Amino acid sequence: MYLLPLIVIIFLVLFLPFFVHKVENNLEVFLFFMGLLSILSSCLFKKIEVSPHTFIKAAEEPLKITLAVLISGWLFRRYREKITSFIVNLEEKIGPHIFATLFVFILGLLSSVITAIIASIVLVEVISALKLHRDFERKLTVLTCYSIGLGAALTPVGEPLSTIAVSKLRGEPYHADFFFLLRHLGIYIIPGIFAISLYAGLIHASAGRILTLKEKSEEALKDILIRAVKVYVFVMGLVFLSEGFKPVVDEYISKVSAPVLYWVNLISAILDNATLTAAEISPLMEITQIKALLMGLLISGGLLIPGNIPNIISAGKLGIKSKEWARDAFLPGVILLLLYFAILFFV
Repeated sequence: MYLLPLIVIIFLVLFLPFFVHKVENNLEVFLFFMGLLSILSSCLFKKIEVSPHTFIKAAEEPLKITLAVLISGWLFRRYREKITSFIVNLEEKIGPHIFATLFVFILGLLSSVITAIIASIVLVEVISALKLHRDFERKLTVLTCYSIGLGAALTPVGEPLSTIAVSKLRGEPYHADFFFLLRHLGIYIIPGIFAISLYAGLIHASAGRILTLKEKSEEALKDILIRAVKVYVFVMGLVFLSEGFKPVVDEYISKVSAPVLYWVNLISAILDNATLTAAEISPLMEITQIKALLMGLLISGGLLIPGNIPNIISAGKLGIKSKEWARDAFLPGVILLLLYFAILFFV
């Protein structure tokens, strides 16, 4: 009986933003109320009591990533011109191919500290300042977003996915701390970022002239504050959602095999991977299941624009169309999926 309302809620959470424009524009608030509704549903139909600790946890978990977004955003805005100028001058000195390799690698790793959101804004600023052909800039954007999406998962301040993963695994038996994901996923993620960076260095580059990507609008201080508030509400909603779906995850999803979890999460290409993490991950899972689930989400999230925060920010600000993104992201995405599957289950 309790399954039906939760199934309805998860379908609303996953698909309503695609069809209702107001929901898409107010996703954070929508997710917040859907999270509360999932908790209420579990209480009514599963007869589960919700302790005050749940609400305290929901208020505390978003704090670190929100502060990271706020501080990093302010620092970048303050030193934006100097940072962008330095990076563009570096590209002119070392050439587009070496620059692409270094840029993709460094920004991917930095995203775990400055957050995926700020890393994406840095990416947009740099791409806007480059004077290379649109095709090169677009492909570089796609590959950098793959790198950011992977790198941000190394710490709980990097992106909402990692925040929720650490939050759910903080208790028994994993006692996840700040470096939990780095310890367990770093061996997969860091070489992956390096491989993507090498691939980026092979992209054909030519002078852009008129055909170049450009940011649509610059950020104001108000935008930084609003973004921080949205991140806080978004992560709080994810915490509520994860608590509300805990009975389903513990009873059903935790029993799904690691290879199946890996491939099922291809759905992350069209659905936000942080929301899927909140709906799927459980401390009852074995570490192999957790690795498969998270790696499947992280890689698949780069395939299409809706799959990951860096994709949404970069494509929106630079005017990259969905078909263009899918075309450029398909080959590296498929290669990564197959390679990681082989590494996770056959090495």
